[in-house]
Amino acid sequence: MDTSYPREDYLPAPSHKRDPSPAALVPPAPRDHLVWSIFNTIYMNFCCLGFVALAFSVKARDRKVCGDVEAARRFSSKAKCYNVLATAGSVVLPLLLAALVITGVVHLSKLAQESVGFFTYQFSPSDDEDK
Repeated sequence: MDTSYPREDYLPAPSHKRDPSPAALVPPAPRDHLVWSIFNTIYMNFCCLGFVALAFSVKARDRKVCGDVEAARRFSSKAKCYNVLATAGSVVLPLLLAALVITGVVHLSKLAQESVGFFTYQFSPSDDEDK
């Protein structure tokens, strides 16, 4: 038995056609990403990008409250972009730094093992007998 919903062949046919109301044609209000911006500002403020995202989030919320949906959408898009950059920078840079430190430690340990053989080199026994 197929339980997927909705099935196109089982949809009821519309009894009469209605004109879409103007409220149905209004696009949804843009998201302002305020919580994400606050999180980036407090916890992961890489190069102050979280603070810039917070400023654009507040502007987007102000424009949404005033009814200027297009400006709110622009500010929301910028806030999202800065939030993505702040989050990516705060996650990628510590991982890159950890990888560099691990690589450096591995390289230095190999170098130390090779240099032990150089510093413990013993001269031939004939050099000791000459004395």
